[in-house]
Amino acid sequence: MNDQPKQIGGGRRLFDDFAPKLAALTDDVLFEDVWNRPELSARDRSLITVAVLAAGGDHPQLEFHLGRAVENGVTQEELIEALTHLTFYAGWPKGMGAMGIAKKVFIK
Repeated sequence: MNDQPKQIGGGRRLFDDFAPKLAALTDDVLFEDVWNRPELSARDRSLITVAVLAAGGDHPQLEFHLGRAVENGVTQEELIEALTHLTFYAGWPKGMGAMGIAKKVFIK
């Protein structure tokens, strides 16, 4: 699993001038450390992240991570299927909201 592309965060780009500690933690801990651990592929981490964000109704982060998931090798069809599946476990409103975000990301 070490042949995957290195995952890089954008915390400093987004918040370094406003919230430098959060920016550093995002880039140095979440992405540099956690996302790049070899025990799970970036693809698997993306699928898990999308599912958790959708289940929690975290739509702004979900929009970003749907794109990241595609970059990490998850297909649009797999993401739609994952969102369909989690709708039954996370709740209809959260699933429908997540699918609306997916449609916005995938149909431009």
